[in-house]
Amino acid sequence: MMNKATLVLFLVTFSFSLHAQKLFSTKTGQIRFNASSPLEQIAAINNQVDSKMIDKTGQIVFSVLIKSFKFENQLMEDHFNENYLESSKIPKADFKGFISNIASVNFAKDGKYPAVFIGTLTIHGVQQKVSTTGDVIIADGTPSISGVFKIKLADYGIVGSYIGGKIANEAEVTVNCKYQ
Repeated sequence: MMNKATLVLFLVTFSFSLHAQKLFSTKTGQIRFNASSPLEQIAAINNQVDSKMIDKTGQIVFSVLIKSFKFENQLMEDHFNENYLESSKIPKADFKGFISNIASVNFAKDGKYPAVFIGTLTIHGVQQKVSTTGDVIIADGTPSISGVFKIKLADYGIVGSYIGGKIANEAEVTVNCKYQ
């Protein structure tokens, strides 16, 4: 006959196995942004994106250090960090949310699954609710995500005399993360 402690342990273990979730993560995700205008090419890439995703709930988080964005032109990078994103005062940007249709992703079957991302995007210390689409790609049981969306710089308190001239009012953001 089982004692109470054994029974409780059995029930907890059984319950956990029924609801087992897998946490996928990366520290080498990629985010690109492009705020080019007809007058100037304004684009950068960050290959040090920290992201985590839970398969069962669809919870997903991205975190990025602003200073990790790299430009072709060092002066442009300096202006981006000092004048526009003020990365010494506000060093990070992040997204916290969910893949709302995670149930349609079969993590056991390779394929490309359309996804809807809903959550809060924080840039320049300003939080905005966002919803966008992208894809969850399963290859050899390993997920990756990709997506492209636009943000209005003014919505995040990013201002400056060149915005609307040399710098577009909107930036196109491209996200690619391969998880482990």
